[in-house]
Amino acid sequence: MTVADKVVLITGAARGLGLEYARFLGQAGARVVAGDVADCADAVQAAGNDAVGIRLDVTDIASADSMVELAMERFGRIDALINNAALYGSLRGGRFNQIAEADWDATMAVNVKGIWNCCKAVVPAMRQSGGGSIINIASLAATYGMPFALHYTTSKAAVIGLTRGLARELGRDNIRVNAVAPSAVMTEGTAEFFGDRLDRGLEVIRAGQTIQRTLEPSDLTGTIAWLISDGSSFVTGQTVAVDGGTVLL
Repeated sequence: MTVADKVVLITGAARGLGLEYARFLGQAGARVVAGDVADCADAVQAAGNDAVGIRLDVTDIASADSMVELAMERFGRIDALINNAALYGSLRGGRFNQIAEADWDATMAVNVKGIWNCCKAVVPAMRQSGGGSIINIASLAATYGMPFALHYTTSKAAVIGLTRGLARELGRDNIRVNAVAPSAVMTEGTAEFFGDRLDRGLEVIRAGQTIQRTLEPSDLTGTIAWLISDGSSFVTGQTVAVDGGTVLL
């Protein structure tokens, strides 16, 4: 299983999971294109000399197209796309009927439409390259049914549905589409989302896991690398739970 020389696009790469993916994949020999609405300098530095960054607004198809154009100009092909960009840390939780309509709409625009846009942008290049791997970051929120954050939970459930439907559409193009559903990962976003309830929130999550420790960003990199690599060449339409054994499928 190797990702060496694979050209990988990562959205939401400025911090958290996206930054960890860029660091790991770059060190493993992949060529990384890091995109985010924020500056991606840290991701580019972490990923090494072959990495390049771009300002990316996933809700804007023209911005997604620009990311793909940069990758093709720089590397000549695209092997994988990690749809990691999402609204999470900045969201305000609460009962479903207390969620602001603007927050609901923004969550769907980034977490669902953003993936749709990036897939639309990247698929023609993957077809040109003879195939590829699309990895959508879902969440335990969807597979477990997390309450009091229905905008986030619903958006991540949509990611799983999008993954399954798109996998069926793109199989004949040798393009695989899978999702990864982690539990709460110890990132800046998780700390922001839980706020002063962070310790208690993580304690409750750990108590529901078979492996009772907090999920770290590095716990996801092996699964991501496998889905990019040829080792998973016959795997598509799946949602891989990286949640310490919370949801057993």
